[in-house]
Amino acid sequence: MISRLLVANRGEIARRVFATCRALGVETVAVHSDADAAEPFVAEADHAVRLPGAAAAETYLRVELILDAARRSGADAVHPGYGFLAENAEFAAAVTDAGLIWVGPPAKVIAAMGDKLAAKALLAEAGVPMLPSWSDTDAISDFPVLVKASAGGGGRGMRIVRDGGGLAEAVASARREAAAAFGDGTVFIERYVERGRHVEVQIFGDAHGRVVALGDRECSIQRRHQKIVEEAPAVVPERVRTALHEAAVAAGRAVDYLGAGTVEFLLAPGGEFFFLEMNTRLQVEHPVTELCTGLDLVGLQLLVAEGEPLPATLPVSTGHAIEVRLCAEDATAGWRPATGTLHRFAVPQVAAEFGGLAGPGLRLDSGVVAGSVVGVHYDSMLAKLVAWGRTRPEAIRLLSTALARAQLHGVTTNRDLLVRVLRSPAFAAVEIDTGFLDRHAEVFAPLLPADRFPLAALAAALASAAGRRAEAPVLAGLPSGWRNVPAVPQVTRFSGPDGAVEVRYRLDRTGGLAEWSTEPGADATVERPDVALVEATPGRVVLDVDGVRHAYLVHRVGSAVFVDGPDGAASLVELPRLPLPTAAVAAGSLLAPLPGAVARVHVQVGQRVSAGDPLLTLEAMKLEHPVVAPTDGVVAELPVPAGGQVRAGAVLAVIDTTEENPR
Repeated sequence: MISRLLVANRGEIARRVFATCRALGVETVAVHSDADAAEPFVAEADHAVRLPGAAAAETYLRVELILDAARRSGADAVHPGYGFLAENAEFAAAVTDAGLIWVGPPAKVIAAMGDKLAAKALLAEAGVPMLPSWSDTDAISDFPVLVKASAGGGGRGMRIVRDGGGLAEAVASARREAAAAFGDGTVFIERYVERGRHVEVQIFGDAHGRVVALGDRECSIQRRHQKIVEEAPAVVPERVRTALHEAAVAAGRAVDYLGAGTVEFLLAPGGEFFFLEMNTRLQVEHPVTELCTGLDLVGLQLLVAEGEPLPATLPVSTGHAIEVRLCAEDATAGWRPATGTLHRFAVPQVAAEFGGLAGPGLRLDSGVVAGSVVGVHYDSMLAKLVAWGRTRPEAIRLLSTALARAQLHGVTTNRDLLVRVLRSPAFAAVEIDTGFLDRHAEVFAPLLPADRFPLAALAAALASAAGRRAEAPVLAGLPSGWRNVPAVPQVTRFSGPDGAVEVRYRLDRTGGLAEWSTEPGADATVERPDVALVEATPGRVVLDVDGVRHAYLVHRVGSAVFVDGPDGAASLVELPRLPLPTAAVAAGSLLAPLPGAVARVHVQVGQRVSAGDPLLTLEAMKLEHPVVAPTDGVVAELPVPAGGQVRAGAVLAVIDTTEENPR
């Protein structure tokens, strides 16, 4: 029996495992880097051991540190979570060699499936259908192809290549990214299937030779080859589902599988499917299977690790579950990761966290809480919001509504994109595949329409005035915003997503809104709404817009103002009325969007470049982010060499676009 379990991971998955351990009476041990010392998963563990350092390579990827933490804390078992060392055969072997219980498949199984080329050969003999693949780039003549990391998963190190000209760079880039994420830069190449769907089967094996399929999942909505929307069951014909389950179980039996695993397939438009890989761990998207089956998959992992057989009777999947991955990133800027402090993290109508949902409702598996600091060292995923409904449309409605109403303040997230995906007609009609986001540019639009942004700015201005009013009670006898000279409006200036916006308004002697305007205003072709002020407090403003009342929740942190309204959310920064002079940044400067390291510099000072040309590559959050020239010009400065560390806002390059340097 397991009595004290160490989770060799962090964030949301550590909290998820701890939740099951609490229910089963198993003590828990967290390991944490210095950057994670104040995170919720550390506080929730019964014991915690510090791993000195911040980056994953010096903390969570250090086998000797994890084993030492297990020894010092008295743990008798290790759960790897997912990512980091979860699919590292040497780690699994080291854990068992140390006399600890390993919650996962044996090291030999991990090794067999971790070498994806060898795995494909092994499972092909078991009758599992395969795509052609290559390790030698000179042998490839048929494009497009997909470059893939041999170790790990999660989309790290994956690149689509449509012609031979970009193959060498794609392979080199994939190797660097895979090495940074998994410590192994081995890659291989596979035929790429256009309009393919990503469908996977959850399998479980026990020490008594039984391997079962516990349902399937649709994971086709992806960005950068990483899943962001997952659902169970996959919407496929029953004959295809049966064949998928049979192939997955055959794959598990071929390697004497033990514990939780996922067999991933690529489903072609005609219904034919091909093996992609086997993930020898619990998947990020496991909650959708839990909600449809009522099973606790972490509990089953612990049961199997203790040598017990799987239950003789397993439940049949019912209803429909959909999960979205809420990430700290800017979807409109090439999925650039975002950092900062989560000043507010509130999702309405959540019925359960990390399990225990009974009936239709919402489950939240989160690695963060209000006040958490999102840094650059780890993956950008903040939380998973999951809905279960009796039908797929019901689950879509539950999830999209709650997500749209969530208050997510302080860090840019992909929330708006996720809501638009869920509400898109194509998603509702199951017209999906791994290229969904490439074809549906409309889902990248913010939820808040441009013509409703002025109302959010007005609410922010009125709430700010009410806040100042509350701090100056000596003037309580006068209406807020009242002036002796009624022709002079109140003016509040903000910095918004598209630049500065100025809100002008005037209240009458009763406190009503006599007039208002914004500069720049909404699209001139849109009819201006008739607005009346119903209520204004520091945290809530109610406006009557063309006879319909709308409530805006306003949250202020310093000069930052966050507005959540019926049409969407807006993040603003109130500008000082009398700004102090600041040092100017040279014209043509390209600034670092977040802290990181300059991986490579592609140009030299004095070199002519065109708009879109790559200048350098910034590495942050385990991913590479290209920095390209915004316009034609000449490279005037490159202040940071390859390998140099930069802070957010640091100058990476300066492009001279003056006439003295024509193309």
